[in-house]
Amino acid sequence: MNTKSSSPFFQRRKITKLIALTVLASIGCVGVASAQTYPSKPITLVVPYPAGGANDMLGRLIGQKLAEGLGQQVIIDNRPGAGTLIGATAVAKATPDGYTLLVGGFASNAVSPVLFKADYDPLTAFEPIGMFGTAPTVLITYPNSPYKSIKDVVEAAKKKPGEVMYGSSGNGSPLHMSGEMFVLQSGVKMTHVPYKGGSAHILDLIGGRLDVIFDTSTNSTPLIKGGKVRPIAVSSKTRLPDFPDVPTFTESGYPDFAVNGWYALYAPAKTPAAITARLSTELQKVLKMPDVIEKLRGVGVTPGTGDPQELTKYGPAEYLKYVKLIKDAHIRAD
Repeated sequence: MNTKSSSPFFQRRKITKLIALTVLASIGCVGVASAQTYPSKPITLVVPYPAGGANDMLGRLIGQKLAEGLGQQVIIDNRPGAGTLIGATAVAKATPDGYTLLVGGFASNAVSPVLFKADYDPLTAFEPIGMFGTAPTVLITYPNSPYKSIKDVVEAAKKKPGEVMYGSSGNGSPLHMSGEMFVLQSGVKMTHVPYKGGSAHILDLIGGRLDVIFDTSTNSTPLIKGGKVRPIAVSSKTRLPDFPDVPTFTESGYPDFAVNGWYALYAPAKTPAAITARLSTELQKVLKMPDVIEKLRGVGVTPGTGDPQELTKYGPAEYLKYVKLIKDAHIRAD
């Protein structure tokens, strides 16, 4: 007789282990069951920006198409404020069941957590579902500006340090980060003029009160097509199809200049893998639709793949890039 196996202590350990295994098995079954029935109710897609902007438009476009594929309504919830931290925090703290998602990207997952005090870690707070687009930086000036190339801008900044002004939609915006990266790489001194959102910076550029703006293609594309501003260079790897005569920053002598707006879909951390996989699969289908591709390209966005592995690498790399830039350029929130 094995006295050890029949001892009360051993029996209690055995029972405890069996209970633990049973609980884990039941949790796994619940997870599988929930994934199989997902989605069984409307999904909330949080856009951490006001209604009407590029992020809102893209969120509504993707949300509508996802709703068709998932067979459930996708409700857009605009939660602007604190440099996107209000909306992103709400998703980070939401129940990880696939019913609360985030339109994340440049601000919420790379820059704002560095500039401001965030209640979440952008590297661990979310499950990546997939990227649905990137928007390169376009250096623009007013129509009758003397600046025809990046060389012209740099030469003017060297002759009169600090007198060449670039505007932005605010501290920490893609426009601001682009300007500071260019200043560091070119070695010139330019003056940053931040605005409190809206389109005041664009109006001042058109009126010649600003020299240049390092704008996103989503905002600058309609302005360029309308003849309101003139493009000087783009940050994409190759020239944009809509503007084949506009050189890239690489062609202009700045191969390391890389600031892009980017748009991605995230779920809260610990969302079941089966659910995030379903969402990613549907997103990839959406991004292959001809009408979606046309709409994205129409606002200067290069369609993404929706591959979660791509976003898993891209997001952290962007975060680390801006940690370094913000430190090197001594950038502050205000």
